[in-house]
Amino acid sequence: MAATNGETVQARVLCPEKLSPDGLALLRKTLIVDEKQGLTPEQLVSIIPEYDALLVRSETKVTNDLLQAARKLKVVARAGVGVDNVDVPAATRLGIVVVNSPSGNIQAAAEHTIALLMSMARNIPDACASVKGGKWERSRLVGVEVKGKTLGVVGLGKVGLIVARMARGLGMNVVAADPYASPSVAAAANVHLVESLSELLPVVDFLTIHTPMLAATRGMLSTSELNSMKRGARILNVARGGIIDEEALLAALESGHIAGAAIDVFTSEPPHKDPNSSAAKLVQHPKCIATPHLGASTVEAQENVSIDVCEQVLQILAGDLPRSAVNAPIILPAEYKTLQPFVRLVEKMGSLYTQHFTSPTQPLHQRNMNTFDLIYEGEIANMSSTKPLFAALIKGLTLPISDAEGFNVNIVNAEMVAKERGIFVNEQKSRDPSTQAYSSLVTLVARPASRAPSLSRHSSALEGLSISSNPAGDQQSQPVSKQHVISGYCSDNSPFISRLDRFATSFVPEGTLLICHNYDSPGKIGVVGSILGREGVNINFMSVAPATFSAGSGSGAAKGSDTHPPAPKETTEALMILGVDKEVGEGVKRELVGAKGVLSVSSVTL
Repeated sequence: MAATNGETVQARVLCPEKLSPDGLALLRKTLIVDEKQGLTPEQLVSIIPEYDALLVRSETKVTNDLLQAARKLKVVARAGVGVDNVDVPAATRLGIVVVNSPSGNIQAAAEHTIALLMSMARNIPDACASVKGGKWERSRLVGVEVKGKTLGVVGLGKVGLIVARMARGLGMNVVAADPYASPSVAAAANVHLVESLSELLPVVDFLTIHTPMLAATRGMLSTSELNSMKRGARILNVARGGIIDEEALLAALESGHIAGAAIDVFTSEPPHKDPNSSAAKLVQHPKCIATPHLGASTVEAQENVSIDVCEQVLQILAGDLPRSAVNAPIILPAEYKTLQPFVRLVEKMGSLYTQHFTSPTQPLHQRNMNTFDLIYEGEIANMSSTKPLFAALIKGLTLPISDAEGFNVNIVNAEMVAKERGIFVNEQKSRDPSTQAYSSLVTLVARPASRAPSLSRHSSALEGLSISSNPAGDQQSQPVSKQHVISGYCSDNSPFISRLDRFATSFVPEGTLLICHNYDSPGKIGVVGSILGREGVNINFMSVAPATFSAGSGSGAAKGSDTHPPAPKETTEALMILGVDKEVGEGVKRELVGAKGVLSVSSVTL
């Protein structure tokens, strides 16, 4: 959802390929989904500016030109594993999240591999065509048993591991080559790991490939590798076209060195129709079983990947963390669950800072405060990756002044945005849980670039982890000047603000808030309430925040507070945080400040 002139506009999703209706049904509950199959690249470029999300399979080419034209696009979702058809670097530069479904079709791909293996061993496609042709060629179609044979697996990932387990169930010996495979996982599956491809190839009777298409794997099996295999060995590829050199494989089949091949993927899909091309000759070769990229083509797999990527589209458009982003750090499931509410909290803290303490008309790099300390205490300090929190802060700081331009800040491009806008963030982690009362606490300190933070309750407990810093600032030698502090925590997955500068509070940063800085004396609540009531502004909730922290631990009030008259003797100050049902006009704010004892007023929308 997006807001334009106070109106809520539904996000739009484009699906130029056929996807399972189950996933699209999830999107249609809250989004506008357009299924437009058969678009030319030019037609796709012409309509993509209207869309917030793009869902593709393998046919649509998501090029740099297409992404440049996609002014509103926030996410490209690939319903499948590989993203060969998506220009991921271009998407990253533009802050567009690219997600896939790395596990939705692994069972289907593994089963197709075993189906091809058995079909090749027993000549099933040839036998089927022979019988349908009116022949009965039992002696010509004698096959081989797989029991006792050795299967070589290149790439012992999710698909490769399932294939290995199935092959073990067929009585095969399984050997695998994968420099990143876990020896304990391989041992548990009764798979013998070898150190290199050259050690694997000479000992296998069947070879199956389960690696991604990378520069290092392109043409990985060519003439020399095929020649090192046993004469009569058989090869399968249900991974990516181009990993096996098609011309070299054709030559090995024609020479009889390789007894059979089962190929589901090709360098060009569909293969070139030129009858003289290697791909065309390979497809037509009697010892080659060819299928049209059916590895993920089961009803269950299509439903799984469609639901998976559609759920991720909903999450990303709602501002949540991507679960399977290709161009963002991988977050472990347990940490993902812990981080998610804090992502929302930190974004709210950044937006609260920009709206409450600064003028939204000023670019951040022109303000005095452009250095931020983001301090984690408690359980959250133990997270291995806090990049989502860094990204949330940058988004929160910039959103109030950039949203009108359709600017998109997320975990993909947050560091680039921070650098461009002159924002410096130092992430710090507390190593002393005894100093704080919450299971996890996040504190944001905004300060001039050349000033060190002055937070007495943190100073001895924090260990700095610099994400980006000001190379010009000497942060050790100068005294502390005015700085702003916001702290927050999460309870039952809901964010709460617990501190605004010197004032201790507890409120949910949601909706439209009115923050009044006033002297803590009788009658102030009534004065503010009567003015707002007269203007037809309803108060949904109110929180009074006393001045609890010392000025040295984060001084500074809301904007405009430097001009208020001196406080009467022995009069303390407080903040009054009001949740209201609509925006409060500037005239009402001036009237509130004119009321006796109200020092400043700011409104924020979170």
